[in-house]
Amino acid sequence: MSLRSSRRRDRRMMGRAHTLARLNQGLTGVNPSVGCIILDRDGHIVGAGVTGLGGRPHAEEVALDEAGARAHGGTAYVTLEPCRSRSQGNKSCSVKLMEAGIARVVCAIEDPHPVANGGIRALRDAGIQVQIGLGQRESQRLYRKFFESIL
Repeated sequence: MSLRSSRRRDRRMMGRAHTLARLNQGLTGVNPSVGCIILDRDGHIVGAGVTGLGGRPHAEEVALDEAGARAHGGTAYVTLEPCRSRSQGNKSCSVKLMEAGIARVVCAIEDPHPVANGGIRALRDAGIQVQIGLGQRESQRLYRKFFESIL
């Protein structure tokens, strides 16, 4: 696959993730509505998720559950940084992505929330390739109120 077609696929998949995130906008309590798309190592969509009503489960959990073992070696497209830790003590989304064997994460924007921030660093420390910024403007619009509520 050429670099050009890879970039085109990245933009298309992040667009799908944003479409998912908008589905539950305003319905996730204090949590933001996040969208996540999982591709297998061959570039096929094997999982898709959006933050659940009331804020649980997180989008990455939904997408990884759908993808199962097919996520191993694949790519995750996420509209907001996967959380570093969870307020309720469950495994964080960054840990779940690591455990699933995800090879690459494309993330639109970092999460300034003190509990969530650091997920990108954790993924990189685990040897996962992380790209930040694709779809950043859309995520800034989508999460403006959420960011204002925590800053």
